[in-house]
Amino acid sequence: MPFNNPIPDSRTPAKKSGGPNSLVQAERLMQIAFVLPCAMIVGWGAGWGIDHFLHTHRATFAGLIFGIIAGMVTAIRMAMAAMNSLPGPKSK
Repeated sequence: MPFNNPIPDSRTPAKKSGGPNSLVQAERLMQIAFVLPCAMIVGWGAGWGIDHFLHTHRATFAGLIFGIIAGMVTAIRMAMAAMNSLPGPKSK
């Protein structure tokens, strides 16, 4: 999960192109594909646990919706961070 660094580091290392760095970039992009299903499962599980504890039937649906929203927000943040770290011209 990317975090906001309010104080930018003035010593930014030079980006190298090559095998290991491209594998790291590919792994970051693969994380985007896994974050949404994982967030949905965690939200569903939390809702199911609340339903089981409180003997209700609505928290599972609410947990699933919350998991979908949390997964989408995280996926969008990760995609934007991955776009900003790509080499080449930046579009605004």
